[in-house]
Amino acid sequence: MPENPTEPARPPRTFWQRRVLDPVVAQLTQGITPEKIALTVSIGSCIALFPILGTTTLLCLLVGIVLRLNQPIIQAVNYLLTPIHIPLIWWMVRTGEWLFGEPHHPFKMRVLANLLWEEPMQFLRVFGLTGLHAIVVWAILAPFWTVLIYHLLLPVLREVARVRLTVLPKCPDSKDTDEPPPVP
Repeated sequence: MPENPTEPARPPRTFWQRRVLDPVVAQLTQGITPEKIALTVSIGSCIALFPILGTTTLLCLLVGIVLRLNQPIIQAVNYLLTPIHIPLIWWMVRTGEWLFGEPHHPFKMRVLANLLWEEPMQFLRVFGLTGLHAIVVWAILAPFWTVLIYHLLLPVLREVARVRLTVLPKCPDSKDTDEPPPVP
């Protein structure tokens, strides 16, 4: 029953609204506090730099679900870091070789691609340890990176939230009505 007797009763929510629209809206608005956004960006950026090509989207998805992070933000950060991901893979491989005292193995891209597609087990025997060394380098640096990004972003995001709350006019709570907030 509506709170105001003159207000008409709202129709019941449809299956489409309950099962499709509501989860999408919840996903887009999940994690909107400055702390949660900073955590999402810092963890997303850390995972986006994982040194195994082709795994970051799935890792961001899984970690985002487990930690209840904002999926659109974490995936956007993942894709935005793609230009530095490839050079960092090279750097982590070289650092892993240095850290573990392994000799540098030069290889040609054509040979690497043929080996990967024609004999994947041979590829893992040849390059599996190199990938593992790069993952170890990433695992050593990941906590420092995450904490650094979080603490750099948090004050900025808090200030943006403060300014947003003081500058934007107060809108009625959109959850109380099905109408959109008024446009200024």
